[in-house]
Formats: sequence, C-alpha cells, structure tokens
Amino acid sequence: MTTKENVKSNLLIDFLSKARSSQLFWILTFAVFTFLGAQVAVPAQPVPFTLQTMIVLLSGAFLGSRNGALSQIAYVLGGSLGLPIFSGFTFGFARLFGPTGGYLLAFPVAAFIVGLIIEKKSNALTISLSMIAGSLVILLSGASYLALFLNGNFSQALFTGAFIFSIWDVIKIAAAVSIYKAFSVKYPKLP
Repeated sequence: MTTKENVKSNLLIDFLSKARSSQLFWILTFAVFTFLGAQVAVPAQPVPFTLQTMIVLLSGAFLGSRNGALSQIAYVLGGSLGLPIFSGFTFGFARLFGPTGGYLLAFPVAAFIVGLIIEKKSNALTISLSMIAGSLVILLSGASYLALFLNGNFSQALFTGAFIFSIWDVIKIAAAVSIYKAFSVKYPKLP
C-alpha cells in the first residue's frame, strides 16, 4: 500500500469513527432499523404484524427520550415525504391518514416515553415497564385511530388493532428487553 493510499484509508477510518460517535448517525441508524423492521411483516388486515415496534422501543432505550423520538420522527417524516420505507415498501403522507396512521404517529411518543423512563431508572423491572408502556401507547393510539375506519366502533378497533397483537407484542417486548440488557452493558446510552 502506498503512502497516499494509507492516508486515504486512515482518513476514511477516522471519518467513520467520528460518525459513529455522533448523535445524528445513531438517530438515522435507528430510523433505518425501523424501516428494516417494517419489512419483516406478516400481512394481516387492517394492520400487519411487523418488527418495527420492537425497534421503536429499542430506539428510546438506547438513544434516550429526545434522540429516540427524533429517530422515529425521521422515520415517519421520510416515509411521508416519499421514501418507500413503511411496511411493504409503501410510502406517502396519505399513510398517516390510513388505518395504520395512528400507530405511525405514536412511534415518536412511544420512543420518548421508553427513553424518559429508562433515563430516570434503569433496572430490569423499570426497563420492562417502560417497554410495556411504549407498546401500549402504540397499540392504543393505533386502535383509537383505526376506529375511525371502522365506523367509530372502538371495540372492534381494539380487538383488530390491539388485542390480536398481544401475544406478538409480549414476544417483541421480551426480545427488546433482552437485547437492551445484553447490549447496554457495553453501550448504556448511545451518543
């Protein structure tokens, strides 16, 4: 390797190292993770089963309340402005006004709540409770919004938009808590 190539290589390594320690890098990284989680989907009507809510919870846990919420705002804003990042590679502002709009709009709030609770106290019970609270925010907001599309029938919306996800969400919450506990030893809070 020539001296010029060494210098270029060192500059690239230095740039990547600095980027990894920046808040913007992690905010955008969790927005991308949310996009990837949205693509792991089991089609169901009116709302698909996805992994993105687990990533929303993890964004709040790892990034804290402010940056976790910002990562989800970036995700929702990106999809609204035309990036094909919502479930099934869909996009558009209209998605926020469709049956899944309530879930999407709750993502920043849920990430904020998870982050806020963990910032105050981060033992195993608090971590679990924060993720349960974040998940409930997503499910209840989503079901409330979904009721608009079911002729105001909140009972039906609660069943089709929240209760059917309960077992799936317990699994995702358990996985999120495990992932957070495993990685938070080395990375308690990302920049």
